[in-house]
Amino acid sequence: MGILDQFFVYHPDPWKDQDWKALSGLPLEDVWFTAADGTKLFGWYVENRATSAVILWCHGNAGNIINRLENLRELYRLGLSVFLFDYRGYGRSQGRPSEAGLYQDALGAHDYLTRTRMIRPERIVLFGRSLGGAVAGELAAQKPAAGLILESSFPSIEAVAKFHYGGLPVHWLLGADFKLIDRLPHLSLPKLIIHGDQDDIIPLELGRQVFDAAKPPKSFYLIEGADHNNTYQVGGAAYFGRWVEFVQTAIRS
Repeated sequence: MGILDQFFVYHPDPWKDQDWKALSGLPLEDVWFTAADGTKLFGWYVENRATSAVILWCHGNAGNIINRLENLRELYRLGLSVFLFDYRGYGRSQGRPSEAGLYQDALGAHDYLTRTRMIRPERIVLFGRSLGGAVAGELAAQKPAAGLILESSFPSIEAVAKFHYGGLPVHWLLGADFKLIDRLPHLSLPKLIIHGDQDDIIPLELGRQVFDAAKPPKSFYLIEGADHNNTYQVGGAAYFGRWVEFVQTAIRS
C-alpha cells in the first residue's frame, strides 16, 4: 500500500446507530456477509419484488451506506431490488481499505446474492459510482452479470492524480491503481456510462476516456449541470428513466 492511500484514496465514515429503516421508510434488511478473503462486511438488501432486477451497488470512496439512502430510495421507487454494501473499514464493516481488499469485498457481495439468496446472475446489474466504478469493473471481469452502470467513474488513479496535481506524478506515492481502463476493453456485457458535465472531481474528459475504452455494447449519458455527487438529483426523471431503460434491456438480453 502506498504511503498516501489512506489520505488520498479512502475517506470512510464511522457508523451512526439510528433506526435507519424507520427514518428511510425503506424495507432495509441488515446483511452481514464475508468478503472473498473472509473479512466481515455489512450491507443493506432492499427487495422490491421477488422477480425484479437486482442492483449490486459499489459506492464511492467517501462516507458509508448511510449517505446513499436518498439515492437508494429513488432506485427502490423504480421497482428495483438493491444490495448496497460497505467496503472494509467503512461503516460497520471490519478491516482496513485497500485496492485488493475492495475487490475481495465486491466478490463477497456477488457471492452473497448468487449463493445465499440464490439470485441468478442474469438478474444482477452492477452499479459503480466514482471509485466504485473500478470495483464494479473488476467484479464484472470475474463474475457474470446482466449489465454494468458506471457513474462519475475514472480511467485510473493515475489519471485523477495528474488532473488534480497539474500532471505531477503523485500516483507514484500511491499503492492503489484502480485501472478500470484496463478492464473495459474485455467486458462484453452491456454498459451505461453516466457523467455530469460540471464534475470538478472527476472531469468529463476522464468520463469520456472510460466510455472510449469500453467494448460495445455501450452508451453514454451526459447530465447537463450535474457535478460529481448530485447526478441523480440534477438528472431527475430523465436520469431515472434512462436507468430503467438500460436495466430492462440488459435483463432481457
